[in-house]
Amino acid sequence: MNPAAPNPVPHGLAANPSLPPEAVDRLIALADDDLADILACRPDLGRDQAVALVARAGDSAVRLAYEGHLTAADIDPAIHPQAALALLDRRAGRPEWARLFAADPDGERRAKLAACPGLPPDVVERLAADPDVHVVAGLAWWATPEVAARLAQHPHAEVRRAVAANEATPAGTLAALITGAGLPPALHCLVCDREEIPFTHDPHCPRPDCDLLPGASCDGSHESVTHDTGLAALQNPATPTEAAVHFADHSSSLLLRRALAARPDLPPAVCRRLAADPVPGVRADLAANPAIDDDLIRVLAHDRDPDVRRGLVYHPRVPLDVLTHLAGTTKTGETLLPRIASASATETEELARSPHPAVRMLVARRRDLPARVRDALAADPDAKVVKSIAPHPGLSVAQLRFMAERHGIRVLAKVAANPDAPPELLEELALHDPPTRKALREIAQHPRATAPALLACLENGRARPVAARHPALPPAVIVGLLDDSDPQVAEAAAANPSLPPQVMLELVP
Repeated sequence: MNPAAPNPVPHGLAANPSLPPEAVDRLIALADDDLADILACRPDLGRDQAVALVARAGDSAVRLAYEGHLTAADIDPAIHPQAALALLDRRAGRPEWARLFAADPDGERRAKLAACPGLPPDVVERLAADPDVHVVAGLAWWATPEVAARLAQHPHAEVRRAVAANEATPAGTLAALITGAGLPPALHCLVCDREEIPFTHDPHCPRPDCDLLPGASCDGSHESVTHDTGLAALQNPATPTEAAVHFADHSSSLLLRRALAARPDLPPAVCRRLAADPVPGVRADLAANPAIDDDLIRVLAHDRDPDVRRGLVYHPRVPLDVLTHLAGTTKTGETLLPRIASASATETEELARSPHPAVRMLVARRRDLPARVRDALAADPDAKVVKSIAPHPGLSVAQLRFMAERHGIRVLAKVAANPDAPPELLEELALHDPPTRKALREIAQHPRATAPALLACLENGRARPVAARHPALPPAVIVGLLDDSDPQVAEAAAANPSLPPQVMLELVP
């Protein structure tokens, strides 16, 4: 191990679920910020230990507060303001803290407070009138319907954008933010607050203190934040349909049309309009949208763009004849497609009997197949189908071994991932010649893996850190891995629950 590098063993011990309480206390006594962050996530951490950890590493107080290890009685907001804000965020703080932070000169703390739920009404009113627009915007993101409706009239466009993203904002207010009807015009944005307009922010701005977004612009109409307000409203499920379709002909903004194409409440006429959009990304988002009907699905199935056809295979109601047509030419990864997951028993059997291996592969990804269908797919002559069915629970040892012998390294990793794979089969797979890296990684994390299988996994660089954490490793091997040259392996060994408790104590001075 490189003597200049941090010792990974304490980090592994801090995450070890079998670590004795005495060892936890010792780690707390020498914790730096990184180690304290791991210790703060231990579910068995006691209150006294949490308090001691804060005394040792003050920054850990925030994580401890979020993890529920500290209460309001344990925190002084003057000493640990961020932890006090974390408790307020969990509704576990004290109302007087909210009033204290509402008057805090630090704008970042006020902004953090503004995002906390359940604030006293007087604090909400104070924050709504805060001179820092970031504070008011933070409040607008999570405000109640009444407060959100009021903040929609705020003179700063950044606050209005936050209101548009708030799912509690009333539908009428969201519609007004899109159309502008009934709202006074915004007077400011972050761009014209700082720059003489017209101004467009250089995406490669050299100023180190500049936090304007790349391309942010204002010519007096606050166009960039107005665009973002429309985008936030489109992505907000509370926005009424009749207001959202306002963007159907927004030819100048690809992002707005894509956000619209993904909304599941689109009227048929708007769907047809977007299906003719010249940008493939818009059509691809529309293709996966449950709002489109069978006729439009069949039109999009002939789209030249592969992303559009890929969108269709993820449509929850795509007709099976369309899906089977697309299966052979569209990459779907290893995901179980929604339409396959919802297929009836009759449809499932038909898919499993398809003459096309790509279709049988899709249904083989289900993990709730009837035994008759599962067994037929397990005997499939196509390796891709077998690779998909191999992790299915309920397969016998004989079936799993037959798959491995028939198709070899193409299916070994998936056979090893089967939850019912017995220890003796895992040992055989671990010793397969040539070794299969992906199979070794699956074996290294399999709950049924035995010591001989895991020892074989340790010979592979990718599987070694995974195997080092497996509780079935012999304790002497785990101890030996504590000095491994790979810090990931050493840390994993230290986190292994089968590491002898006495060794754990000896590792912590």
